[in-house]
Amino acid sequence: MTYLSSIPINPLRKEGQRLLSNRQRMHAALLGGMAVQPVKGRILWRLETAEHSSRVLILTRSRPNWDHIVEQAGWPGADGGDPKVADYSPLLRMVVRGRRFTFRATLNTVSSSHNPSSATATQEKHLAAPSRRAVHVGERTASSQISWFLKRAADEHDQWGFTVGRSESPTVQIIGRSHERFTRRRGEPPVSLNLATFEGELQVTDPELMTRSLLEGIGKAKAYGCGLITLAAAGGADVVVG
Repeated sequence: MTYLSSIPINPLRKEGQRLLSNRQRMHAALLGGMAVQPVKGRILWRLETAEHSSRVLILTRSRPNWDHIVEQAGWPGADGGDPKVADYSPLLRMVVRGRRFTFRATLNTVSSSHNPSSATATQEKHLAAPSRRAVHVGERTASSQISWFLKRAADEHDQWGFTVGRSESPTVQIIGRSHERFTRRRGEPPVSLNLATFEGELQVTDPELMTRSLLEGIGKAKAYGCGLITLAAAGGADVVVG
């Protein structure tokens, strides 16, 4: 079975601050919520922060336990401090061709290119190698990030099993953007994320592919809180999940 969890994070606690500011630490803490170790299947997650609250959403392939996060970084025993864990199966049964949902997803807007307009020294080294491997190029402006999304989910494109209408009048917008750069381990090259949170209305075009996108996530940097799609019923109805 698959479960979607929501854990309130207390930004006033030291461990809460550490989790909210360090994506690698958050990923490690979430893996610790699974009883069977090492965790073989991918978990998907997304941070959501507002003026007075922060939470992390997590999709797991088995039922988790988040007591360690609540005790160290949450509000143990407080009203509204308990994590919520919901069975994901009812939502998956709703994924049928033509069904509309409102959605939200934070994605790392990066593309592969053999001819970037302004390659870094590291990228030039990769491009000059005999293998001629493509390099990752991040989209940093709002307009390029929207274009990046529409190339995958508008007009005749349904790379993820859904579309957001026509590119000239899409049913999607960006509600948050950031650029993050951090080092995983000493001596390793830094990780660079170009993040955009997309929100709007989608229509299912390929239920099997859409289900795979929901369960496996979309895009890159999934270990760092990207790729999770959450859905609600379209038209302002009650939230389905997430």
